[in-house]
Amino acid sequence: MNDLDSTACPASTRLIGRDRDLAFIHSFLGNSTVQGAALLLSGEAGVGKTAVLDAVANGATYNGVRVLRAAGVQFEADISYAGLNQLFVPLFDDFDILDTVHRDALRVAVGIGGGPAPDRLLTSTAALLLLRLLSVQTPLLIVIDDLPWLDLATNAVLGFVARRLVGSRIGFLAASRDGSESFFESSGLTEHRLEPLDDAASAELLALAHPSVSPAVRRRVAAEARGNPLALVELPTALSAEQRSTLAAVPGVLPLSERLQALFASRVAGLPDRSRELLLIAALDGTGDLASVEAAASGRASVDDLAPAELERLVTVSADNRRLSFRHPLIGSAVVELATASERRRAHRSLADVLSDQLERRAWHLGEAAVGPDEAVATLLEEAARRRLRRGDALGAVTALTRAAGLSTTASEESRRMAEAAYVGVDSGGELEDASRLLAGSRRAHPSGQETLHAAAASAFLLLNRDSDIDTAYQLLVGAIESGQHGFAASDDGLVEALHLLVLLCWYGGDPKLWQPLLAYVDRLTPEPPELLWVITQTFGDAARTGPVALPRLAELINTVGDDPTRVIRVGTASVFADRLGEIRWATRRLVEQGRTGTAPVRRHLGALMHLGLDYLHLGRWEDAMQLAAEGLALSEDHDYRFYTWYFQYIQAIVTGVQGDGETSAALTEEIVRWATPRGTHGARFFACHARALAAVGSGDFETAYQHASALSPPGTIAPYVPIAMWGTMDLVEAAIRTGRKEEAAAHAAAMRESAMAGLSTRLELLVLACEALTTPGEAALALFERALALPGPERWPFDVARVRLYHGERLRRLRVTTEAREQLAQALDAFQRLGAKPWAARAAAELRASGQSSPNAARPGPVALTAQELQIATLAATGLTNKQIAERLFLSHRTIGTHLYQIYPKLGITSRAALRDALSRLDSEAVDGS
Repeated sequence: MNDLDSTACPASTRLIGRDRDLAFIHSFLGNSTVQGAALLLSGEAGVGKTAVLDAVANGATYNGVRVLRAAGVQFEADISYAGLNQLFVPLFDDFDILDTVHRDALRVAVGIGGGPAPDRLLTSTAALLLLRLLSVQTPLLIVIDDLPWLDLATNAVLGFVARRLVGSRIGFLAASRDGSESFFESSGLTEHRLEPLDDAASAELLALAHPSVSPAVRRRVAAEARGNPLALVELPTALSAEQRSTLAAVPGVLPLSERLQALFASRVAGLPDRSRELLLIAALDGTGDLASVEAAASGRASVDDLAPAELERLVTVSADNRRLSFRHPLIGSAVVELATASERRRAHRSLADVLSDQLERRAWHLGEAAVGPDEAVATLLEEAARRRLRRGDALGAVTALTRAAGLSTTASEESRRMAEAAYVGVDSGGELEDASRLLAGSRRAHPSGQETLHAAAASAFLLLNRDSDIDTAYQLLVGAIESGQHGFAASDDGLVEALHLLVLLCWYGGDPKLWQPLLAYVDRLTPEPPELLWVITQTFGDAARTGPVALPRLAELINTVGDDPTRVIRVGTASVFADRLGEIRWATRRLVEQGRTGTAPVRRHLGALMHLGLDYLHLGRWEDAMQLAAEGLALSEDHDYRFYTWYFQYIQAIVTGVQGDGETSAALTEEIVRWATPRGTHGARFFACHARALAAVGSGDFETAYQHASALSPPGTIAPYVPIAMWGTMDLVEAAIRTGRKEEAAAHAAAMRESAMAGLSTRLELLVLACEALTTPGEAALALFERALALPGPERWPFDVARVRLYHGERLRRLRVTTEAREQLAQALDAFQRLGAKPWAARAAAELRASGQSSPNAARPGPVALTAQELQIATLAATGLTNKQIAERLFLSHRTIGTHLYQIYPKLGITSRAALRDALSRLDSEAVDGS
């Protein structure tokens, strides 16, 4: 974007003390070697971020660049796509250059079209496509002020766009205040901090802005302003004529933020009543849309009444797009604080009247206008919360439900809404501390009332995550369902949500007896159980017996999964043991990406990482699975979701075990068992058994493998309500054969055939046929092996297929069918080597050599290899520094540090930070020995 070169900027864009900053920005955005660029500005409040944005925008406009601007507004932070609406107002007439799907999605998102809420990815793609198409004719510069105050949905779109500008004629420049939390994911983008002005620049600015103020007073102001341009310009205006000329008359130094707030308030207070009313409406509306402001003030004030505020430099009004913007966010805050409570309520009511077609915004304004309890408004807010939840805005739903609770006319309704807010918080939002406070508030609101199912579910979830007490959480939830006044109506949201949570509690508990009450409850639902709940009970509970009957209905659920994060995860849960995760991989991967940008709830992000990790595990994409596991562990630690760490440790244990790092695999499974056993989380313990058995089979320790596989599922039966038992069947059969337990092996193979597992997926049918072949003597086994390997889609399960080829090759060799044996063994060896499954590759290579064919040596474990960055992070962590402290030193996010550490641990053969020092010492010793 050469058009942004600073040399062509008009002189009016020059800012005192910002020459270097502007030169950097223009150089970055105008670098002809990088087409398309995104830059983030940061700095303290009042440091001049908006002025810099204005200067860059003016320079761009002067050079023929089309500038699109938006600014975050505190009062609009909860309104989805409010910021995108601001940004795209000048482009409304250009939407028709898009295809129908993208055009309609963008029209709905920005509020000028009707229809269901569009998919977030579709909206982001539509926005990017529109900008790219427009930039072909005219280069574009997107300028965003107060990024942290933009709504979450807009931040997601902007983050998506900012990362995809390479090769375009689009520049992106955004500013945010230091210390402000933002939904915008800035990692990977260039950032530039605006520092306070130096002494010379401060003196120059003061002299230019206030030439009549005495030099002594200016020096005093400069000392108090500490280089903050806004304070330098504004503080002297609050001084009297005497104070401006006499240093002795200047009052004592006050905290900067208080001085600025008082200054804004005093300037606003001097405005005519009509101007103040318009400013109040604009501040509470937050969109900057003059039409809405005028309509809300109709009959009392008009746009002409903003003139005094413009003269006071409090606001700017654009004649081109009829938008109003405050020159600094604190002005809007001061306007609101200066208004009386009745004035604020009147403004909210007026806005609600003109927003009759926008339910969520209207409900919010009515809620703010309410004087006391108002059930009608509370109901509107509750409906707004449900809409937000349906589009994945869990935190917005919690906010609306909490406000609805405050407007409830009865204690029971207040308690119910607070409890539902708490449940949404724990189930979707991921804010456990806030949910805990909401739950406590629900109980205080109605201490003598019966606890709702939402409250019971929230309590059970909090108990599960904090104490990991499965039994108590289970009993609490079952008791609440038994005593509830729901009549087992399938339309009761609280009941259905409680049953979904109960499914997980039963599964975590790993005891068939836990499932009986749940299944009875589901059968009692009238007129019939919700489809997704019923399918989950069939495919996630005792899948080896009931799974196949639900597959047609599962297929329909997969086809209609949509983009609701909760539904995506629940359909994924139903798909795990039916081996259908690949069919919703696109939706799961999208949810992971949304979680990374902060636009998906934390718990759903964790669920997506689990499902995608398991999917990649079976696909043989083990490096990807390990990266997802590391990300999941870091996320669990960051958000205090301790309960979920075992899922990711299981993935790490499987991969490290199969690849020959038995020590690390054993340490991971030991940690799972040590955590799970006292808490009654037997479901986690079963996963550890599976990882242990598989690692032992690979290392040739068949007695140990048999013991672990038998603990997962006794020989001769597929353990009921332990679906992971299906995944460990081949381990048990092989271990039994290798240890002389042929009867047990045959009994287990027969149980597999008698079960329904072969009807669940081709992978499970492969295991059934292979185990039948392993337990069938002589040549009769060969036909079974051939049937197994002839099943469709073997490339989807490379490790399982390679194992079967190994067994087939071993049998062929012993029957002296040498040529065919070599073919099977060579294919198995190639697959194991590509997967990095060293023990299995060594075994296949040995069999191949025994068949009379030479083979390359199986890869042997080499020295541990850490990247330079991993070594640096590990070394700093070993000194005792926290993730945050390491992040500050390396200019990375603390989450990135956590992810790296969880990738480092398996490489070093450890499972915790405490073992880093010793592991690094060993690494140094190995390097010395190797040299």
